[in-house]
Amino acid sequence: MWKPIAAAAAIFAAGTFVTGAFVTSAARAADHVTTRTLDQLKEEVIRRASEVPPRSLVDGMKLADVREALGQISTLDRDEWARAWMAIGDRYMAAGRAAEKAGRIAEAREDYITAYRYFKFGHYPTDNSPDKKRSYAKGIEAFLAYGRHLDPPLEVVNIPFEGKEIVGYLRLPKGARPAPLVYFVTALDSRKEEWAERNEDYLNRGIGIFVTDMPGTGQAPILGSETAERMLSRVIDYFHTRPEIDAKRLGFYGGSWSGYWATKMAVVERARLSAVVAQGLPVHHYFTPEWQKVAIKTPEYLMDLLPARASVYGVETLEQFLAFGPRMSLKNQGILNREAAPILLINGQGDTQVPIDDLYLAFTELKGAIKQAWVNPIGLHMGRSAEWPVQRIRTDMVLPFMLRHLKPKD
Repeated sequence: MWKPIAAAAAIFAAGTFVTGAFVTSAARAADHVTTRTLDQLKEEVIRRASEVPPRSLVDGMKLADVREALGQISTLDRDEWARAWMAIGDRYMAAGRAAEKAGRIAEAREDYITAYRYFKFGHYPTDNSPDKKRSYAKGIEAFLAYGRHLDPPLEVVNIPFEGKEIVGYLRLPKGARPAPLVYFVTALDSRKEEWAERNEDYLNRGIGIFVTDMPGTGQAPILGSETAERMLSRVIDYFHTRPEIDAKRLGFYGGSWSGYWATKMAVVERARLSAVVAQGLPVHHYFTPEWQKVAIKTPEYLMDLLPARASVYGVETLEQFLAFGPRMSLKNQGILNREAAPILLINGQGDTQVPIDDLYLAFTELKGAIKQAWVNPIGLHMGRSAEWPVQRIRTDMVLPFMLRHLKPKD
């Protein structure tokens, strides 16, 4: 059985950091920022940026830039955090525009995606202050500037949905049509922009990619709820309207929080999905108050975990957040004991963000002819460890599984 970790709690308000006992449930979720002091937070950012390969959160950022931005941060104020990283992003954005104007397209493209990475870190993990919102908007602008020069091209797709729209990025490989495709749904603190970049390996193998933000994050039109998979099913409906996409060979990937959506979609869309990967998946134990009360203090997460998780549901207090969770349980919804599409489950035994028991529960209860699991016995969240960074898991585990089920068999 899972065992919750113990850690100190913290309260953040108006730029002040206070350590102490766990806060009362009446406190606003947005007032929690980190269990670290400012100096500890800076040290952790530098440590992650120095790893080889670096964590996906800081992948592509330059250590000198990281140190420069951190040097401009003197409090835990969210807007001050955003401004420090935006200053670096603005510099690369200006360099990209100058290079593009001079016709140095490859250089401009690199500057734009680098700018995006700093803007992204500026609003990490969620845009819950005015300058974090600005940083998020700047990041989308930088990514779209980068996307103008991609080959195969990037298409911004707007799908009508319940009076709003689902915004997604589509890239199709060169070659034969219709092409198989993997639908990626982002996680709690990731956004569709970086996922559209990091999954280019599929294009080189004749498989298209489509990416949206998960419900309750980014540009998603609805909050997370026990019925929010309807947004994801609407996207699959859309695939069936595009003759360039082989709607009989569709994959679905969800990692971390969206591992939940991947697991659920494997059941509710079993007839329309050929392969599903759920990595770092929460399905039942994750949503219990007992797990959340301690997991929100995990040192594995950098900062602002509770505010980010609460924003998915659109709730404001810890009490509301804890009460909402059990509604999301796939066990309580009767999903886990049903037939699923071919699915691969991935996580680390030592995950402190999502209990490993959720993977074992899903593996035990889901029905289906093809059901596989990969557990790193020394791995943390998403299964990562020194020997198995997330980049290696992506190329050695996730990609081969998708290829086996989406590519024509010779």
